[in-house]
Amino acid sequence: MPIAADTANTAPLANPLYRRVQIALTRKLAAGEWKPGEAIPSETLLAHEFGVSIGTIRKAVDELVASSILVRQQGRGTFVAMHTEDRTLFYFFHIARKDGAKELPVHELLSFRKTKAETEQAQQLAVGRGTPTLRMHNALKLGGRRVIFDDIVVPAALFPGLNETIYRSRESTIYGLYQARYRINVIRISERLSAALPSATVATVLGLPANTPALVIKRVAYTYNDTPVEYRVSWLDTREHEYLSDLWKGDIRHGVANEMPARLSRTNKKAA
Repeated sequence: MPIAADTANTAPLANPLYRRVQIALTRKLAAGEWKPGEAIPSETLLAHEFGVSIGTIRKAVDELVASSILVRQQGRGTFVAMHTEDRTLFYFFHIARKDGAKELPVHELLSFRKTKAETEQAQQLAVGRGTPTLRMHNALKLGGRRVIFDDIVVPAALFPGLNETIYRSRESTIYGLYQARYRINVIRISERLSAALPSATVATVLGLPANTPALVIKRVAYTYNDTPVEYRVSWLDTREHEYLSDLWKGDIRHGVANEMPARLSRTNKKAA
C-alpha cells in the first residue's frame, strides 16, 4: 500500500516522507508483523510495498536502528532487536565502579507480590490509582556485595499469568522475559536521578550506615507508541559505584551487533 494512503489517518502529511514510513514500520512492529530476532523485508521489497524510493526506506530504517528498535547485522540484513543478555545489560544497565569498569550484576529476588497502583506508580504507568499491579523487589550484587535495590512495578493486565515461579526461573533478563513470553518490547527508557536517604528496609538490604544517602534512579520503560510498561525505582549504594551512561561507546547506539567491552564481566544473565 502506498505510504500516503497507509498513514493518512495517523500522521500529518506535513511530516517528511521518511518519517511517515518510519511511523508505518513502527505500527507493523507493534502489531507483531515481524517478531523479535526476525529479519524485516529487504529495502527493495519495502520500497515496493510503500511506493517510495529505496533512499526513503533506508532513512526510515536508519531512524529505527539508531533507536535500537532494529539491529543491522553486516552481510545478513536488518532484524528486530532482541533483549539478549548482552544487549539488554549493556544498553540498559548504567552502573559501573568508580574506576569505570563494569560487570554484570548477580540478581537476587527478595519478594514478588500482587499489589495495587499507588499515586506515583499510577501516574508513571498511565493507569488509574488502584489498578492491579505486580511488584518485585530485587537486590543486585556487584563484586559479591549488594549494591542496588530495585522496586519494580508493572500493570498486571499486561503480564497475565506472571508469577514468582515464572519470574524467578526466567532464562534471560527481565526485559527478555517481557519480550519472549508477553511480546512486549522495551524500546526506550526515561530515567530521573536524585539523592535521598533510603528507608530502613533499603538501608538494611544494602548494608548502608545510618543517615547515608543513596542515588535514586526512577525509570519508566516504554514499548511502541510511547506506552509505559514498567516503573522502576532503584537505590544505588554510591560508596564504590556510580551511574554511567555512555551510549555512544562502541556500535550499540547505531544498532550494529558488536561484542561487549572486554572489561564487562559475564557473571549473571538475569539482572536487567
